[in-house]
Amino acid sequence: MTTRTIDPAQELAAFLRTRRERLDPRDFDLPPRGRSRRTPGLRREEVAELAGVSVDYVVRLEQARGLRPSAEVVEALAGALRLAPDERAYLFDLAHQRPRTADRPATAAAPPLARLVADLSPLPAMLMNHRFDILAWNSEMAALLVDFGTLPPSQRNAMWLCLLHPEVSRFHDDREHVVRQGIAYLRAAWAAHPEDAELTGLITGLTTHHEEFARLWAERDVKVSGRGLKVVRRPDVGVIALDFEVLVPVQDPDQRLMICRAADEVSQSALDRLCAR
Repeated sequence: MTTRTIDPAQELAAFLRTRRERLDPRDFDLPPRGRSRRTPGLRREEVAELAGVSVDYVVRLEQARGLRPSAEVVEALAGALRLAPDERAYLFDLAHQRPRTADRPATAAAPPLARLVADLSPLPAMLMNHRFDILAWNSEMAALLVDFGTLPPSQRNAMWLCLLHPEVSRFHDDREHVVRQGIAYLRAAWAAHPEDAELTGLITGLTTHHEEFARLWAERDVKVSGRGLKVVRRPDVGVIALDFEVLVPVQDPDQRLMICRAADEVSQSALDRLCAR
């Protein structure tokens, strides 16, 4: 693979195209057109009509020809394309229409948050920044995944571990689903933090050198998952199903506190055996 760079204007163009092409014209009350459809989704003129902008404007946006749409136009496009809430926020970020903070991303956990992570024992918990860098963890999370303290800082990243760590990458029962969810979140984080060179470097490096990441990144899924179920398959204790919740500290909105609990008695027993070692 050749090295690629991430261009927000090109990404805005590609995102608009892919979201237009996924729409079913039958779901819209549009006037009939004389010519047959040769491509999937809505035509550019149909999106322009729904959004109340000119066809030329949509064409220029989809060709990344230097436009910066206003917040009103972004809102109209989001409605016309029927974007989900996370996709809508992503579009606003790509258009630089959402307020940003000037603070540098945290590279260490604030002491109160680090104490909170420890106090959450026996529930596995860890604190991450918006890049998925792992800033703090308790002993239960280390037992569940890996002893983060033995890793160099560059490898204390949840996405890196899931993709490249020789053991952790095999723990997830549905690995592609986990990777897909992580990429959908990273895409939203990247749009919200275009100034974060380390995040851009992480994404560029994985896109360049990891075929699975590159394939899923190209699908342009955008979603921020705040809760769900993860299934970890440990060769030493068996399957552990975990319900997880992700919380955002009010004073540190770019950080994520993940808390896990066993989803059933069998998983709790396996987790207890794992943590007792």
